[in-house]
Amino acid sequence: MSGIHKSLLLHGVVLAVLFLLQFLLPAYHHGNLARVMVLATYAAGYNILFGYTGLLSLGHALFFAAGMYGMGLAVSLGGATPVPALLAGLVAGAAVSAGLGYLALRTAGVAFMIVTLMFAQAGYLTILYFADYTHGDDGFVIQQAQRVLAGLDLSAPDIRYFAAFALFAVTTVLILWLVQSPFGRVLVAIRENEERARMLGYDVFRHKLAAVVLSGTLSAAAGAVYGLLFGYVGASFAAVQYSIFPLLWVLLGGAGTVLGPFIGTLFMFYLIDLSSGVTSAYMLIAGVALVLLTLFAPQGLAGEIRARVWRWLP
Repeated sequence: MSGIHKSLLLHGVVLAVLFLLQFLLPAYHHGNLARVMVLATYAAGYNILFGYTGLLSLGHALFFAAGMYGMGLAVSLGGATPVPALLAGLVAGAAVSAGLGYLALRTAGVAFMIVTLMFAQAGYLTILYFADYTHGDDGFVIQQAQRVLAGLDLSAPDIRYFAAFALFAVTTVLILWLVQSPFGRVLVAIRENEERARMLGYDVFRHKLAAVVLSGTLSAAAGAVYGLLFGYVGASFAAVQYSIFPLLWVLLGGAGTVLGPFIGTLFMFYLIDLSSGVTSAYMLIAGVALVLLTLFAPQGLAGEIRARVWRWLP
């Protein structure tokens, strides 16, 4: 069996297990896994830029929040139903990522990191400034009646889980296609040696801009779906920690791997969840775990599996 067929089989099995878990998990873990799948989609969007293109962004919370607020404001101010609201979130994310990418990609390295962080902070402050519409730090709730799609109540646990699973499954298939496509291979070439990719005739700026837009739009989709499924839109999702979280999830799971963002998100979510029940210093435990993984599994969990066992793992 070829590496591609092994990869398709592995990811198919993972998706099948996640689908079946909705019938087996108790209520608490059922809700947690739905949340993890949406956040893993956010991390997967980040991984396109960081893991496959080699661009370290510290401003991805701007894209997540753009999708969330694009959707939320369409519902609260425009009275939109879920489908148009989700489209509004996607458009907002694509527009913001295109604008940021066009400007930020004129820098490189540390300067790119700083510029993306500055834009994200500007977005966060904008949300606070227009508190009459965004409700500032308090945020706003999307009512249950506004979260009904084709007669399906998205606030119902089973429907919410299936919607989160559908988003994650589509994302997984999209990225599996991306890493095998000529476009994805050019992104990896840019990550490995940008000057050589340019010398070979590839338009590096255009490919990097496309990667920023794709990454930002996917992150915005996660933000829009998160707000719709869990019924809350708040400025905390635009704060700096939500730019750091996807970086940690991707590093823990394995940058440049398809399943790495999900593994890292699941690991960190439950590490914090379980340790917070033991001590108020749960972030210290998370920090120690991160240091240990960095020392003993520098390629992340999925990255180490690929390096040591399954070299065909994408």
